[in-house]
Amino acid sequence: MEHSLLINALVYLAAAVIAVPVAKRFGLGAVLGYLLAGIAIGPWGLKLVVEVEDILHFSEFGVVLLLFMIGLELEPKRLWSLRRPIFGWGGAQVAGVAAALAGAAMLLGVDWKVALIAALGLSLSSTAIALATLDERNLRNTPTGSAAFSILLFQDIAAIPMIAIVPVLGVAAAEGSEKGWLGGARIAVTLVALVLGGRYLLRPILRAIAKTGMREIFTSFALLLVISIALLMQWIGMSMALGSFMAGVLLADSEYRHALESDLEPFKGLLLGLFFIAVGMSVDFGVFFARPGLILMLVAGFLAIKIAVLYGLSKRFAVPRSQQALFAFLLSQGGEFAFVVFGAAETAKVFTAEVASILVVVVALSMVATPLLLLLHDRVLAPRWREAKKRPADIIETQEDHVIIAGFGRFGQIVGRLLRANQIALTVLDHDPDQIELLRKFGLKVFYGDATRVDLLTAAGAGKARALVVAVDSVEDSLALVDAVRRNFPDLKIMARARNVSHLYDLMDRGVTIIERETFESALQLGQSVLRHLGFGAYRARQAAQKFRLHNIQSLHSVYPYYKDQEQFISMARQSRDELNEMFARDLAALEEEKNNWNDGDKLQ
Repeated sequence: MEHSLLINALVYLAAAVIAVPVAKRFGLGAVLGYLLAGIAIGPWGLKLVVEVEDILHFSEFGVVLLLFMIGLELEPKRLWSLRRPIFGWGGAQVAGVAAALAGAAMLLGVDWKVALIAALGLSLSSTAIALATLDERNLRNTPTGSAAFSILLFQDIAAIPMIAIVPVLGVAAAEGSEKGWLGGARIAVTLVALVLGGRYLLRPILRAIAKTGMREIFTSFALLLVISIALLMQWIGMSMALGSFMAGVLLADSEYRHALESDLEPFKGLLLGLFFIAVGMSVDFGVFFARPGLILMLVAGFLAIKIAVLYGLSKRFAVPRSQQALFAFLLSQGGEFAFVVFGAAETAKVFTAEVASILVVVVALSMVATPLLLLLHDRVLAPRWREAKKRPADIIETQEDHVIIAGFGRFGQIVGRLLRANQIALTVLDHDPDQIELLRKFGLKVFYGDATRVDLLTAAGAGKARALVVAVDSVEDSLALVDAVRRNFPDLKIMARARNVSHLYDLMDRGVTIIERETFESALQLGQSVLRHLGFGAYRARQAAQKFRLHNIQSLHSVYPYYKDQEQFISMARQSRDELNEMFARDLAALEEEKNNWNDGDKLQ
């Protein structure tokens, strides 16, 4: 078809735009949305796309870009500091999972060669799914994210010797060792050239391109660089993703790192989405429908064994106890390199075509199952863990003439430290056991409990307290606490933190009169500092900030009666904004007139 490329692009984009928001809306995650979109438009769905293999190979470039950008975030020194988790934890994961899977397969009577190669391939996880999920949940820089990243990086490295040993176990072993030595030498020379080129050649080239001032040329070169390295790695028989990661690390401490990241980010997101769509399309339901019982049992057994091993190892990998199940689910699926390993095994006659097809479907279905397992974790396991983590509320020594602070995070701590420094008696309530233990080490008297409970407020002396400071993070908990206090302790003075304007109005509805927006004053101070930096005098900058503050507070109160009427609220807000602009325009005109008067006076003298 003449316009087949445009039509395919239309199909992919439409499928993604429809499926992903729907999946996110129902809490299923973006990755599952892409996978379902691929199944829907693929050969076993609407049959809008049939050339799945070509799309899958092209979309793997999204994984390559992802690894390149991860490399840009890791300077060589930091990468060296991760050598223990990469090789120690990564090695333990691959060896542990492979041994468990191979042992289970051989107990079922599978030939040891088939069991070994299948187990090695299935020990690998999907770099794209795991890293995309970590980013989606903002877990990349947590202990769980660091452990998962280290293991995934080792898996990319380990895929190379896995692919290399497949011919040794098959009929291709007769090719001799000469080719192996030549291949090894080619890999070594290429890696040395890549390191030297990245260190001494790329930066001058990037500098010369940057001097042109043409951003599109810089973006073109960034894409050319990643594609060239990926093809070079493929030519020498190495992982394209690993090669691009190495290139990213070599440029991590360069002055062009941020420019490369911003230019490549849109391509990475689009191609990763395309990769997940291609994986969904690649699920061969013909193989599945031929032997559904066998394949479902293989998927279930594979996931059960891998999750069990990962969960056991997570206890040794510095993964927090509350996230060990999440860590195991995150890496439970088969990976992209499993397709390569199984393809090589079929070529080398280690696998029959039927075995290779079944294992490919098992890997693809495990990828589809991962978002569902994560959903199970979020909806079932995580709430149970939080419930089990709860402990009975602390016994609180009753005080009089004191201040109760509910919520002792960043906001509450500042209030508490100020009051404590001025010898004000405090009773502090918080619901985070880890935070409480940490604060008690610093000599602070903090008690565990749900501040919305009336019995706990009574024990905290709410009936005899001078004031209650509401500083909890959750808007819902904050309002529930105010409601409980209003019902049971109507004489207790409430002073509250507002997370936003809507929260402010909800507190005002409940009769709270002393409210501080958590970011307003600090943002105003920073704005005043910016004015000073731009040449405003200290007095003028302070006056501008104070006028803005006064007008903002007045406009909030004037708009308050209409905030539940959206049209009237928007109209009043626009009117208030126009009044502010007019006020500053008048001030500027008056300042200019005053300058002109001074200049006229100087001329008369």
